[in-house]
Amino acid sequence: MVRDFRFSFNIFGIPSREALQEVCRRAESAGFDTVFAADHLGAPAPFPVLVAAADATDQMRVGTLVLNAPFWNPALLAREVASTDILTGGRLEVGLGAGHMKWEFDAAGIPWASFGSRVQTLEKTITELGRFFTTDLAELPGGKSPQPVQRIGFEGSGPPLIIGGTGDRVLTVAARHADIIGVAGAYQVAGKPPGTFRLATATETDERMRFVRERAGERSDRIEWHLLVQAVVPTLDRRAAAADMISRFGSEMSVDEVLESPYLLIGSPEQMAEQLLANRERYGFSYVTVHEPFREAFEPVVERLRS
Repeated sequence: MVRDFRFSFNIFGIPSREALQEVCRRAESAGFDTVFAADHLGAPAPFPVLVAAADATDQMRVGTLVLNAPFWNPALLAREVASTDILTGGRLEVGLGAGHMKWEFDAAGIPWASFGSRVQTLEKTITELGRFFTTDLAELPGGKSPQPVQRIGFEGSGPPLIIGGTGDRVLTVAARHADIIGVAGAYQVAGKPPGTFRLATATETDERMRFVRERAGERSDRIEWHLLVQAVVPTLDRRAAAADMISRFGSEMSVDEVLESPYLLIGSPEQMAEQLLANRERYGFSYVTVHEPFREAFEPVVERLRS
């Protein structure tokens, strides 16, 4: 199943309410479908950002990319999600992850658990959110709990659920539960501190896509496949630009591997658009997110693919 493209960007900071809302209005006018907020210490709190973004736009969806499940109590997170879905008029998408930055756990005073344990917390959070979203738990002693507007994800009880990752365990959870799956382009570098990543190659992405599709089984055709682009590099010399990217995204990659990677867009707007069309054909990626610093450079690509 070939889906239409959806385009999105994530917010790194909020200089002011007015600045945030102006960026969102410009992005909607340029053809972006969704704005995402992350869940990192040092970044703005995601849910207020999303409510402000939705308030400034007409139809643009909002989402978390992604919430760090071990940071959240499921009951309190359910309240945040439901309230935000109501206040954004049913435009929320909920991205959940297992967390990967140890320093954030340390700074927040939250125990750093093994990856397997964090994935278990992720899946438990998904299950608990679905439970709190169900109507039979709506009546609580303190009054009626807010309920999401959307009934799509979480077994038909809440907003669409996004899960992304590279490892077997998190992709297996995604295959079981997610409406939108991102096969992440970042691999933890062996022997380096948690959060030290290298970029995945196209061949590695092929294998990961096969893995998660097999786990999803008959659900696979209903899943929307998400791509997080790590850099957008306008240039007339693709090979020279790719060579410059090697030290940043993985010294073991060749120039050809950099150019083939789905997680980097290098070249003219026409070349980037052609690459995204090829990525959709090869992997199924139709939901494309760029980091906020690359939003303006990506706008001509959105325009070409919209037309």
